[in-house]
Amino acid sequence: MDLNSAIRRAGAHSPFLARLLEQEAALLDGAWLDDPIAHARVDDVEMPVARRLRIERRRVALLVALGDLSGAFDLRRVTGLLSAFADQALDTAIRTAIEERTPGAPVLGFTAIALGKQGSRELNYSSDIDPILLFDRATLPHRAGETPDEAAIKIARRATELLQARDGDGYVLRVDLRLRPAPEASPIALPVGAAISYYESQALPWERAAFIRARAAAGDVSLGRRFLVALRPFVWRRALDYGAVAEIRQITGRIRDHYAQGQAFGPGFDLKRGRGGIREVEFFAQVHQLIHGGRDRSLRAPATLDALAALADAGWITPEQASTLAQGYTLFRTIEHRLQMVDDRQTHSLPEGREALDNVARLHGLDDGAALLDLLRPHVDAVAAVYDTLGATDRPAVPADAQLLEERLRELGFDPADQATRRIADWRSGRYPALRSPAARTALEAALPGMLASLATASDPYQALIRLDGMLGRLPSAINLFRLLEAQPALARLLSAILCHAPTLAEALSRRATLLDGLMDASALEPVGEVAELAAEMAPREKGASYEAVLDHVRAVVGEKRFALGAQIIAATSDPLTVAAGYARVAEAAIDTLVTATVAEFAAQHGHVPDSELVIVALGRLGGGLLTHASDLDLVYLFTGDYRAESDGPKPLGAVLYYNRLAQRVSAALSVPTASGPLYEIDTRLRPSGAQGPLVVSLEGFARYQRESAWTWEHMALTRARPVFGSEAARAQVAGIIRGVLEGDRPERDIVTEAREMRAEIALHKPGGGPLDVKLAPGGLVDLEFAVHAQQLVHRTGFSPNLPTATAALEAEGLLPQGMVEAHALLTRALVTMRLVAPDAQLPPPASRALVAQALGQADWDSAVASLDAARQRVAAAWAKVSGAEDRA
Repeated sequence: MDLNSAIRRAGAHSPFLARLLEQEAALLDGAWLDDPIAHARVDDVEMPVARRLRIERRRVALLVALGDLSGAFDLRRVTGLLSAFADQALDTAIRTAIEERTPGAPVLGFTAIALGKQGSRELNYSSDIDPILLFDRATLPHRAGETPDEAAIKIARRATELLQARDGDGYVLRVDLRLRPAPEASPIALPVGAAISYYESQALPWERAAFIRARAAAGDVSLGRRFLVALRPFVWRRALDYGAVAEIRQITGRIRDHYAQGQAFGPGFDLKRGRGGIREVEFFAQVHQLIHGGRDRSLRAPATLDALAALADAGWITPEQASTLAQGYTLFRTIEHRLQMVDDRQTHSLPEGREALDNVARLHGLDDGAALLDLLRPHVDAVAAVYDTLGATDRPAVPADAQLLEERLRELGFDPADQATRRIADWRSGRYPALRSPAARTALEAALPGMLASLATASDPYQALIRLDGMLGRLPSAINLFRLLEAQPALARLLSAILCHAPTLAEALSRRATLLDGLMDASALEPVGEVAELAAEMAPREKGASYEAVLDHVRAVVGEKRFALGAQIIAATSDPLTVAAGYARVAEAAIDTLVTATVAEFAAQHGHVPDSELVIVALGRLGGGLLTHASDLDLVYLFTGDYRAESDGPKPLGAVLYYNRLAQRVSAALSVPTASGPLYEIDTRLRPSGAQGPLVVSLEGFARYQRESAWTWEHMALTRARPVFGSEAARAQVAGIIRGVLEGDRPERDIVTEAREMRAEIALHKPGGGPLDVKLAPGGLVDLEFAVHAQQLVHRTGFSPNLPTATAALEAEGLLPQGMVEAHALLTRALVTMRLVAPDAQLPPPASRALVAQALGQADWDSAVASLDAARQRVAAAWAKVSGAEDRA
């Protein structure tokens, strides 16, 4: 730090600072670097507020400038101090305006929302502030005989006057109120409710971008924070409108064009709005925040440098881009401050005259203007180059002429090209409701070049186009889909593969096109997190969210996770076994979140049963931790404690009725479709006494039934039972009962005979559905499960809900032949993959066979078929041996 050099340069090159050095010479005595704002405070309580603020402002200006010029303060400290003083001055002005009108009244019902650089704590040396002034009619102090609306306008005028009025001491802050809703027609202070209504229904895309940096800064700050919470869904949308991003980019493009006319970089260059300047750094960050911030809260940083760092950490921009933009931004803002320090003017342009440019350079500590230009030039060029990557495309338009279009489609590999041409002509004519508006057809034409190029990468481009056609025919609106595909070419290629190979996922997209949004995140093609992590993602985003909002949010997250897991198989980024385990963790997290919410909702009316709780046991594929895209959930509901007890709520219920009603609510929460779509099919037929028994039984009743009355098939189902909801103590209690029953605390039965008869019954009523039915056909997964469970029960060993673990244990003990673990893995991979590619278990289309073979870990389709046949033969032989069919033959 060189304070003396800073003082000399300020005195020599800044008339404004030279004058302040004379006026406030005594201010430099003492320690002021730690807290310049406190050091600048005027303690004369008799001095009028406006004059006191003006003096404090000039003192802060001097101290911050010297801290900046000396190198004691970096850019963040400089802008933070300037912003903190602006907050303090604005708050003082509001408090004074209220006190003058209603002495002694609390500062309630009137707030200032800081936008722009004040909102992000990035104010420059001579910034305007751009607040939105809001009031609450119910709490705003006002005089007798006037309405809250009249009082709010008078408070706003007085507060603005206190800040803007000039005299010999200067001014405090320039205030620009034009960022409020409809400034040409609206009062300068708005009711909170009216402002929320405007932003939810009429706001323009640039206004959304403005609220990235919004902050409750002065007055009734709690009111301001509540307003911003209400606006959060308006700013941060999970399903992004790419039209908004395009409009924001068009705005900065128009600014760039305007300020670049006749201007090369050099004297007169506008550091803020010129090509490669401050505005382009800010817009680059904000566009990426709007795209990804709805899903990733870590990206919602108001300050530009913080936003760039967060975007790089999350992988949305490269570290090199972040570094280039951050270095340029820091330098541009620093030189912008030098420009404004000279005469306390709000300017952003380098001087055109040589003498004036040399003066600014020397204020910064350089030799002359040429050195300043040399310092800036590489950063301006680098920022411009990074900004140019934002949404750039140079694909030619798709021909409107049918013959030319057919030729283009034939070149791209669409066969038959004439049929593909007719489909596209139908889209252009508005055949489907989603394509009838001019805006939809404009979006279609913009996206079509990239869409066709992406569809052409599919193994069967025409089949992918046909599936896209079917999807468009079902969508209520396609505008945002087209904008998304135009903006994300890699996503368009993945969509093409999904349309070509995965009718199950294509059908899901036709019902909810926003499922594609989730694939923008690179982590969408990675294994999903653990149950606790997923449950945290499904938890309500806002404190106090309604029960219905929780149901919707969980369905939205589950839908996106299941779709992304399926896409991992199509994109060949994950083993289907990993995907199957991911499906199960997603389901378990949904159970945890929704059952917790349902219990709380139910308890609000009926209370809790003392010393009792609901426990949910998963069986079948969920119990085993491996689901498919289409799996239902096999659940058994139990409760702990005394069945004779009664709940303690406003409407008490006996324990049995309480838990049966609660379980009905839980089943509905897990299955009933909402506006965000369906969730899971719930199957509770494995409960004690099946469909003839009550939906919920006590833990004591469950134990007694399993020990005394359960059939062999029920004990076979119990081998994959696993508690998935309840306290750790309750889960351990249930697990202990299950373990005891499986290890022998059950009736003696002819397990093998009963298992054989049951398998024959299944084969009679549910024969294999197709040549690739790896579940029900002979030698399929059901035969393998029966072999495993029969041996477990007969020999009382090898118990684990996870079938591969149980199978491996039985192999190790010689109770199953070697190779069953590998057979299970291959058949499960096939089941999980075929549920997406050929859900009817028929042979997949030729174009999809290579994908299926790859998912099965095989070199080609013939190898895959041979491996499946061999695995089924081994399983069939194993089941025949276990069931005694081999001996009878």
